[in-house]
Amino acid sequence: MINHTRVTEFIMQGLFDHPHHQGLFFGLFLCLYIAVVMGNSLIIVAIVIHPPLHTPMYFFIANLALVDILCTSSVVPKILENLMQEKKTISFGGCIIQLFVLTSSLGTELLLLTVMSYDRYVAICHPLHYVKLMNKELCICLAVSVWAVGTINSFVSILLHFFCEFPTILALSWSSTYVNEIMIFMADIFLAMGNFLLTIVSYCFIIITILKIQSSKGKQRAFSTCSSHLLVVTLYYSTIIYTYIQPTSSNSLDKNKMVAIMYTLVTPTLNPVIYSLRNKEVKVVGMCCIDCIGAMVIYNS
Repeated sequence: MINHTRVTEFIMQGLFDHPHHQGLFFGLFLCLYIAVVMGNSLIIVAIVIHPPLHTPMYFFIANLALVDILCTSSVVPKILENLMQEKKTISFGGCIIQLFVLTSSLGTELLLLTVMSYDRYVAICHPLHYVKLMNKELCICLAVSVWAVGTINSFVSILLHFFCEFPTILALSWSSTYVNEIMIFMADIFLAMGNFLLTIVSYCFIIITILKIQSSKGKQRAFSTCSSHLLVVTLYYSTIIYTYIQPTSSNSLDKNKMVAIMYTLVTPTLNPVIYSLRNKEVKVVGMCCIDCIGAMVIYNS
């Protein structure tokens, strides 16, 4: 007889083995979560309200900021809740919702980073045709396609009954996980490795073009337009590839805890900082938004 017992909840493994430090970790995670939401929200507001930022590059940065908010919000609130409770569980429905939002966000971000690398390729390698090649209609079409593919990929994963994190459920399952492993492998190839290779190819052309520039000032200016994106790509892919391109063994699950925190919390926190520090326009508008918020708080008080 096959066991068809209905699962109503999962017991979640704690992130840390020091229960007496739960309060400290709660405060740290709460501060990082607030930084993610506030930082990325300011990026979106700055791009929306400032007309000079209505360009393809900043349009995709705004989409990236939204993805980061969704990705972090799918995980951190439950982590904060469990840090304050002795019994750390998540309902089956909550797990499915968390998985759907998390995987769709991760898939969307992978595709979005590839589209952003293509945007930088056109800007540096074909600057005279940039306005024509990266017109408003194409940018909107690319953004819609990115979100659609990320959502569909997540929906297919949900239909295969995965858990809140792919490697974890495969280690727990008593039934055959052959189809699940095939699905993860295909997703890794087409989403992770495929987009990674496309990004690498784009930057190979970008570097070749920059090296052909005669003046050092011109080289520096060209590289500065893509340095922020290159740093974000490196940070994001290093954690994603480490987490998913490895066997689902019990030894690797413990190591993955810190890496999972990196791509669900630390990276979304650093992204707005990177783009703010590397882009003068975003920095100026962001400071103006902060000043306006501060003035409103003082006025209301």
